[in-house]
Amino acid sequence: MSFYPQCAEYGAMPLDAMSAAVTGGDVRRALAGECRSPGDLLALLSPAAALYLEEMAGRASRLTLQHFGRTIQLFTPLYLSNHCANHCVYCGFNAANAIPRSHLSLEQVEAEARAIAATGLRQLLILTGESRTKASPEYLEACLGVLRRHFPSVFMEIYAMEQDEYGRMIRAGIDGLTLFQETYDESLYARLHPHGPKRDYRFRLDAPERACRAGMRVVNIGALLGLGDWRKDALLTGLHAAYLQRRYPQADIAVSLPRMRPHAGGFQPASIVSDADLVQIMLALRLFLPRLGITISTRETARLRDNLLPLGVTRMSAGVSTAVGGHSQESETEGGAVGQFEISDDRSVEEMCAMLRAHGFQPVFADWHPPVNGAAIPAPRAGGLV
Repeated sequence: MSFYPQCAEYGAMPLDAMSAAVTGGDVRRALAGECRSPGDLLALLSPAAALYLEEMAGRASRLTLQHFGRTIQLFTPLYLSNHCANHCVYCGFNAANAIPRSHLSLEQVEAEARAIAATGLRQLLILTGESRTKASPEYLEACLGVLRRHFPSVFMEIYAMEQDEYGRMIRAGIDGLTLFQETYDESLYARLHPHGPKRDYRFRLDAPERACRAGMRVVNIGALLGLGDWRKDALLTGLHAAYLQRRYPQADIAVSLPRMRPHAGGFQPASIVSDADLVQIMLALRLFLPRLGITISTRETARLRDNLLPLGVTRMSAGVSTAVGGHSQESETEGGAVGQFEISDDRSVEEMCAMLRAHGFQPVFADWHPPVNGAAIPAPRAGGLV
C-alpha cells in the first residue's frame, strides 16, 4: 500500500479553485460536524475559514485538552553531521554550499549527550545531513549505543530508509521518526531537489509508512511551509497523517509545522505563510485529527510559540542548536559551526519550563521507557522528570 495514489489524485485537482469556492456556510457545516472528511479539511483551510478562526480555536483548544491534557513534551535536536549528498535549493546543508562540514566522533557524541542530559531533558532528536557515507547505519548504531545511556527516548530525522533499515534502527534504540516530505507538489519537488538521492519523490513519500510497518512507535511528518502553496501542502499533510492513522493504529502519528527560515545559501520562500496562516493550519489539523501530535519548533518566535500553546501544540523544542556539536564546548568545530537554519526562540530548557508552568502547562521530559521484557512502560509525568 502507499499514500501516493491518493496524493496524486488530489494533486491533479484544481485545489486553488476549490478552496476559493468554499463559502462561510461550508465552513460552518464543517464546524458543526466531526470535521472528518477531506472536504471538511479543505473548508477549514480555505480563505473563507479565516473569518472563523476564533470559533475554530475554541473547539481546537477543547479537543487538545481532552486528548492531551495540559502537557507539553520537551525535546532538543542533536546534529551529528552536516555532510550532505543532496542539492536541496532551500537548505543550509546543500552540498553546493561552501560551509564548514563536520562529523561528531563518539567521544564528541558523549560530550553532547552529557551537556543535554544535564538540562533534564530525556527526549532527543538526532539529525544528520543526508549522506550515507558520513552517517551510515553503522555510525548511527554506534552513536545510539552512547545516547541510549542518557536518554530513554531518541527520535531521528535523517535520510529516508528501507523498511529493514528502520527495523535495524528500532532495535538499536530509535523509537520515533521525523521525516518531512518538504512539499507534496510532485513537480515542484523535482525542481527543488535537482540532484542527489532525495530527488526520488515516491521513495521519500512512502518512507513514513515503511517506518510504521517496521514498528516505529512515533512517526512525525510535515511540509516545509513556504516552499509551495501552503493550503495544498497543509491539506496533503493532513490527508497523509489520516492515512497513516487508519492503517497503523499502533503508531502515534504526528505533524510538525515548520516555516521557512533564513539559512546559508539565501533561498527565499515562494510564498509567505503569515502567523494567521500558521494558526489556521494548526487549528484545521487539530479539528480534522483530534489525536494528532503537533510540534511547533524554535523556527517560531518565543511570543508566537507562547500564544499557540492552548490551540493544539503537544510538543516543543528547547535549548536548541542547529549546528553540529552545538551543545558542548568540546565538540565545537574549527572555523565556526554553521546551523541548518536560524532559530527564533533561543530560550533554555529552564526558561521554557518556567514559561510553560506560568501558562498552566506541565513540561514533560519523557513519557516513555523502552520495552522491558516485551512490555512498554510509560515514564512518570510528575514534574516533567523521569
